[in-house]
Amino acid sequence: MSPDSLTTFCLATVVLLLIPGPAVMYIVARSAAQGRRAGLVSVAGIHLGTVVHVLAAMIGLSAILAASATAFTVVKLAGAMYLVWLGIQSLRAWRSGAVVDGPAASENKTLQRIFWDGVILNVLNPKTAIFFLSFVPQFVDPSAAHPMAGLATLGAVFIALGLITDGMYALAGGWVGTLLRRSPQLQRRKDLAAGATFIGLGALVALSANRAS
Repeated sequence: MSPDSLTTFCLATVVLLLIPGPAVMYIVARSAAQGRRAGLVSVAGIHLGTVVHVLAAMIGLSAILAASATAFTVVKLAGAMYLVWLGIQSLRAWRSGAVVDGPAASENKTLQRIFWDGVILNVLNPKTAIFFLSFVPQFVDPSAAHPMAGLATLGAVFIALGLITDGMYALAGGWVGTLLRRSPQLQRRKDLAAGATFIGLGALVALSANRAS
């Protein structure tokens, strides 16, 4: 790939990553509700899910989602249901006055759960799969000796940029969470806000179009 093509890909990718979507909103909600560390762990989980999409694009699984409306809808609804389930857990904590994954829980276990939540959410995002099927290959030369290596390289660049931009969102969410924790009332309501955000994202994903724009 020429330096100009790589620069164009990086600029386009950064613009796409900076536009808040379900993954960004999930990261911000986690970070605000459970701290900056939880937000950064969510970022790591989200982008391990991105690795799955890169591999799927390389072996052609993304093409199945692109070609089959049924497969796309099933994966999309599974992701939406998972978001709603996470929201319900936060609302239950708000109703009971408890803190989901709070200090009483094992921190390592908590962070592992947050990490795998991020992985699952992004793996169940079919639009990410179609992004790697429709957008990324435009920058790969099919006549090159190893086009799959080019696709893997662009996937790695995307992930690296995503870790940076999503990490910034996680830090911003952590700052919001710090402000919330200064007020006991707002601190308790953070579970309500997180639950409403997750359920709203689930509804948004479920009602979104069956094809990536």
